[in-house]
Amino acid sequence: MDPHQLVLLTGGVLLVAFLYSSVGHAGASGYIAIMALLNLAPEEIKPTALVLNIFVASITCRQFRRAGFFSWSLFWPFAILSVPLAFAGGYVRLPAYGFKVLVGTVLVASAVRLLLKPSDEAEVHAPRKATAVAVGAGLGLLAGLTGTGGGIFLTPVLVFMKWARIKAAGAASAAFILVNSAAGLAGNMASTRKLPGFTWFLVAAVVAGGAGGSYLGSRRFDPTVIKRLLAVVLAIAGFKLVFG
Repeated sequence: MDPHQLVLLTGGVLLVAFLYSSVGHAGASGYIAIMALLNLAPEEIKPTALVLNIFVASITCRQFRRAGFFSWSLFWPFAILSVPLAFAGGYVRLPAYGFKVLVGTVLVASAVRLLLKPSDEAEVHAPRKATAVAVGAGLGLLAGLTGTGGGIFLTPVLVFMKWARIKAAGAASAAFILVNSAAGLAGNMASTRKLPGFTWFLVAAVVAGGAGGSYLGSRRFDPTVIKRLLAVVLAIAGFKLVFG
């Protein structure tokens, strides 16, 4: 990777980490979008996104928990089967075209989700444990296959099904992203035993962005405008992957 490309990538992931962490996410779909726009190879995109996800999700989870939004009883049913399935998904090496179509679809779907603004005023109720386990299992497999943490889908499920309010959903998603990203990376390393050298240059950037974004997001920010801006980036990258 040439220095100019590395500077663009570092600046991009810093901004993504700041914006995503402000709404309780770690940013994998955003990192994937930036790397796709810079024409990185699929075998570089997946492990890099997972490493960055782990660092930012750790910070985000801590900030939302300190702000009082994390619920263990909400989190664990979704996580219990997602972890082994995220490992399995991380181990699988999809053909380049299949990876691009799958990830591109994930990014476009993520963009659509971010454009929606669900109400946070509805009464909420706990999901049935069996339903939560099944949903978490599916999202864990998707997380491992695509190099995302699955949280960008868990949050809307929790909110739209009225299982949690927006801040509580963000807190649960941050923890979900952390455990699944770790499992997905372990599966990927077991399969490829490779991690791009430039990954560690990006870690400092996402730690700085994630620390600032998660602090402000858990206490101050209205995420509506941020979600809409992110949706534009995700949609462009998603369509580029699927149709490019």
